[in-house]
Amino acid sequence: MEKSSFINKLNEAVTKNLSITLSEEQNERLFSLAERLVEVNTVMNLTAITDEDGIILRHFVDSMLISEYITPNSKLIDIGCGAGFPTLPLAIIRPDIVITALDSTEKRIRYVQETADMLGLTNVKAVTARAEDFAKLPENREKFNHATARAVASMPMLAELTIPFIKVGGSLVAMKAKGAHEEFEASRSAIRQLAGSKSLDAAQMIEKNLVGRINEALVEENRTVIIVPKLSPTPKQFPRKFAQIKKSPL
Repeated sequence: MEKSSFINKLNEAVTKNLSITLSEEQNERLFSLAERLVEVNTVMNLTAITDEDGIILRHFVDSMLISEYITPNSKLIDIGCGAGFPTLPLAIIRPDIVITALDSTEKRIRYVQETADMLGLTNVKAVTARAEDFAKLPENREKFNHATARAVASMPMLAELTIPFIKVGGSLVAMKAKGAHEEFEASRSAIRQLAGSKSLDAAQMIEKNLVGRINEALVEENRTVIIVPKLSPTPKQFPRKFAQIKKSPL
């Protein structure tokens, strides 16, 4: 992976998709992140996307798309963070926010924390736990301004796994690709029970077009950001055990 070529491609993709300009330090960190992702992926199954273009567009820029919906100086929890997306790119471009990266796989959490430490990201804390258990702890429940998740579960399940973490006045910022409209419609009951009927009325679906190059070909991929404001406390019985959530989504 050649550094100057990577950074040029990265900045081209950022310019096309985002209203931000990366600093020299951010470029350096994102390049180092890409190098580490490829290196560690040879011994650990982190991602199927390891080509330069794919990393830039489908991991980095895709993760950054939600930045404008995260309020300044806020606390964010990334549920099912996997290989650190959106956690790590967001932490690089948004040093003002504190991110808790949550995943049930210890190897991946170790990778995320070690990578954050290597990059000098003091705003990332990686935790090994199941979301439905972690949300039951008083120190975590309704303590975050925002929750997000990428490719974790369908919206009815995702709502129950994320909304209990969010403060009243905060929001779920869900990252979706295909089938977002159908998922949102299916999650109406869950949102109403977990965040309040007014939250359902105020929810938004924001369409995004992710534009960039993959193997020199110009591509355009649809993305949807579903924003659910939390306007009422979540009843104490939620979240339920994962087996119940999966078997009978709200």
